[in-house]
Amino acid sequence: MTEKQILLPVRGMTCANCAATIERTLKKKTAGVSDAAVNYATEIATVTYDADSTDVPSIIAAIEKSGYDVALEEVEIPVTGMTCANCALTIERTLNKKTPGVLEASVNFATEHAVVRYLPGIADQKVIVSAIEKAGYGVAETAAAGSDEDPEAIARQREIRSQTLKFWSGVAFALPLFLFSMGRDFGLL
Repeated sequence: MTEKQILLPVRGMTCANCAATIERTLKKKTAGVSDAAVNYATEIATVTYDADSTDVPSIIAAIEKSGYDVALEEVEIPVTGMTCANCALTIERTLNKKTPGVLEASVNFATEHAVVRYLPGIADQKVIVSAIEKAGYGVAETAAAGSDEDPEAIARQREIRSQTLKFWSGVAFALPLFLFSMGRDFGLL
């Protein structure tokens, strides 16, 4: 039994009875929840649960089923350095399974964007960016306020320059090797 505790920001409560309703729902109707305390004044639900028998999305679903909302945030992050669909899956796995507070991450290889839903009290944009970078990929920097520069275009141009440099370096080393190895076959030596 792996017991964990999580703080969830709850919206939609109008009285102390609302907090009691959420507590009852979590304690009695949600499998795996051993304790729940909801503070109406701070709008925070403190939930102690068994991580082996339930997960955070199930707890959030139970709160939403009882008629209240959990304050979640969503961010769209431009990701650089992906070369295939497996790269997108790697980022998704890293965010979904190894980053606390991330409820759902979806990475689109074609658009080079990650859409992440997370709990603001546990994770933030810096934590998500750090997790993506630890997985071996880059994140395009966001433009400063009032800036007309597109950060994605800048990152894409930087990637194109990097790939072009690598290509020409490869040609510079491969061409002499080709000429020496194939020179006799073509009668050059």
